[in-house]
Amino acid sequence: MFYPSTRESLLREIESSFLHRVGPGKLPRRLKGDKRPSALISPHAGYMYSGPVAAHAYAQLDGCRVETAIVLGPNHYGVGTPVSIYPEGMWVTPLGEIPVDTELAMKLSRLSDVFSLDEVSHEQEHSIEVQLPFLQYVVGSFKLVPICMLDQSIETAVRVGEALAESLKGRNDVALIASSDMTHYEPHERASKKDAIALQKISSLDAEGLYEAIFEHDISMCGYGPVAAVLHAYRRIGARRAEILKYATSGDVAGDYSAVVGYAAVKIEPPE
Repeated sequence: MFYPSTRESLLREIESSFLHRVGPGKLPRRLKGDKRPSALISPHAGYMYSGPVAAHAYAQLDGCRVETAIVLGPNHYGVGTPVSIYPEGMWVTPLGEIPVDTELAMKLSRLSDVFSLDEVSHEQEHSIEVQLPFLQYVVGSFKLVPICMLDQSIETAVRVGEALAESLKGRNDVALIASSDMTHYEPHERASKKDAIALQKISSLDAEGLYEAIFEHDISMCGYGPVAAVLHAYRRIGARRAEILKYATSGDVAGDYSAVVGYAAVKIEPPE
């Protein structure tokens, strides 16, 4: 539903996202390095719409050492537990298999009872899955910890963020990724104005302020819980600001500006 089902077509779609006029304009080198990865916020719509913006985020992982990716997404379908970690096994895309990092998944579940270990929450959800081919393309092989958030309250996001911050101690090889689209189905100009307010809060790692902005301005951002959890985690480990790499809407790609969805690519540099 969100990307091509064959390896060759999927690779072409990803590369066209990097080379798109809305994208970075160049392909990543796809070289392994020792650089600590930044945390990312990336959209999760169909690649033809959000792929070019997502490419800006994933370009930041070029040359990084990524042994495990913790990917947090919202639960769009209301099925399962409040916060679910997929506990073991493999996730499969047309680019190959990705093993779940069961050791880190279990560590997170021990750090906080906010987490449940279950597969049901993930069965229909696309927000995590859509990130994986970009990760496979840029960093190659890695392990995965998928976290699906049905409960996106600020209290839950903070608890998730606390556990994530604790799990990152002593690790320089974990990529933390929040999956979210921005405003949904409003005219381009209105969506852009609303999203600028949310992105200002994100850029200052202000998770609480993000919630206030969302409710005050009626911003229909779908993954605010995962985003807030990542903001809180990185603030706890000493990060100070996030960089907005790219913002665009579906109108910028498809040409229809009457009812758009907003997409943002954001990176949070780890502290020195």
